[in-house]
Amino acid sequence: MRIRSLVIDDEAPNRQNLSRLLSKYCPDVEIVGEADDKVSGVEIISDKKPDLVFLDIRMPGGDAFEMLERIPKIDFEIIFITAYDEYAFKAFEFNALDFLLKPVNFKKLISAVEKVKSQIKIKKENLHLKNLVANFQRDNGEQRIALPMEEKTEFVAVKDIIRCQADSNYTKFFLVDGRTILVSKTLKDYESALEGSNFYRVHNSHLVNLSQVKAYTKRDGGYLEMSDGSMVPISRTRKEEVQRMLM
Repeated sequence: MRIRSLVIDDEAPNRQNLSRLLSKYCPDVEIVGEADDKVSGVEIISDKKPDLVFLDIRMPGGDAFEMLERIPKIDFEIIFITAYDEYAFKAFEFNALDFLLKPVNFKKLISAVEKVKSQIKIKKENLHLKNLVANFQRDNGEQRIALPMEEKTEFVAVKDIIRCQADSNYTKFFLVDGRTILVSKTLKDYESALEGSNFYRVHNSHLVNLSQVKAYTKRDGGYLEMSDGSMVPISRTRKEEVQRMLM
């Protein structure tokens, strides 16, 4: 498996050191480009469309989070590499797969790359799930999705899903008929599968059917009231986008 990767760091020695470690310990990682600030970072990501980005946080003229907010769709994996551990929590708000401190420990680097390999494999499996949503339709055009359980696979109308909630490596589906179905795939799997079906991931743990939103409340950090009465929190980094989509 070749992992097309970018290194974005404002210091050339850091980029060179990381490239050396990857060449020695992670031969599956192919560096297809480098950048040294957030502007060139956005440009090279758009141009190269990488599988993985190794990203420093502090850069001239801003930080990595500001750069990521300028990218319409983050469809690549992220490994943050920085000298400042106080950014760890915010890094994972952007669904980073790992957070490595400088100087980079080669064992932790290997572990982080292995996580990326696993995630890329899952994405490939998700193409099958996505095709099921796109192609498995009734005669009236109603989209359905396959939810595999231990003893059976149930085919559920996409419009009848109120929301999905992460439960470790499982996902809970909350349906309009009041049932809850637990499926042994991650929420990220279904975020990809339901893309384009009016679903949006408003929080790391919550994917909602926007058609099932009853109300949007700004207090207490912001949350959505769903058609079944459940309250779903909104991630601070996604609040503006949620408002835009709802309004």
